[in-house]
Amino acid sequence: MKKIIILIPVYNDWKSLEILLKEINENIKYFSDINFDCLIVNDASTNQPPAISKPVNFDSLEILNMKENRGHARCNAFGIRYIFQNKKFDYLILMDGDGEDRPVEIKSLVEKIKESPKISIVAKRVKRSEGPFFQLLYILHKLITYFFTGKKINFGNYSLLIKDDVEKLHSKPSLWSSFSGSVKKHINSLNEINSIRGIRYFGPSQMSLMKLIIHSFSIIAVFRYQVFLRSTLIIIALFYLNAYLGNFSIIFQILIVIFNLIIFIVSKREMEKDLINSHHNLDNIKKIIQ
Repeated sequence: MKKIIILIPVYNDWKSLEILLKEINENIKYFSDINFDCLIVNDASTNQPPAISKPVNFDSLEILNMKENRGHARCNAFGIRYIFQNKKFDYLILMDGDGEDRPVEIKSLVEKIKESPKISIVAKRVKRSEGPFFQLLYILHKLITYFFTGKKINFGNYSLLIKDDVEKLHSKPSLWSSFSGSVKKHINSLNEINSIRGIRYFGPSQMSLMKLIIHSFSIIAVFRYQVFLRSTLIIIALFYLNAYLGNFSIIFQILIVIFNLIIFIVSKREMEKDLINSHHNLDNIKKIIQ
């Protein structure tokens, strides 16, 4: 019997997690031929977690408590590394804990993996729940990413990974910066399902303009060498076009240099984290069995 582990990072939003677990439980009951485990990474929440019961359709439910708040991306990276090193599994599902990754789409992920058991699946965003201004900025982010990296990245964390791909990813430093960027860089073959971004169970979306900018730079930083190469070619082309473009050419060259400096700073900050000592961030493990 195949085993799927569902990885969910949480920071303070325990009410959302309770609803999410109930909805996941309802959507996995149709797969009697699969065992489902759940691993929650508590990102050093300041709110005391409530008593959480294991849903009946889960084989096990574990909570990993972090000593320090590390952020969403690092909780995913830590969880992936922990699962690969300590668990027996066939597939890994990553999803957010606030409702924006819709549990109903787990059925689509599982049905897709049954069709192609050796190819990981990502949830391609075909519709978002944010306002038109934010959606416009998100499209701009995707265009800039594609322009500088040559990669079309239209998915977030929501995915189902085969064990071989978890092995490829678990020790990559870039995973601590961007999950989607690391997947696109290190996994050659991917299947997709169409995914509608859900509405948070409680409160507005946490993706602010500043977080979107950081998110965008973090993805692009994964491909920093491709970015530097493309930027160099663009600067050379602009240099030869300087006579025709005038000041515009110089301004654009300066902007590209500044952009690359930001990418260098982001990549240096994100990639130099100590993977070897990452287990020191683990406070304790709580296993819930009923």
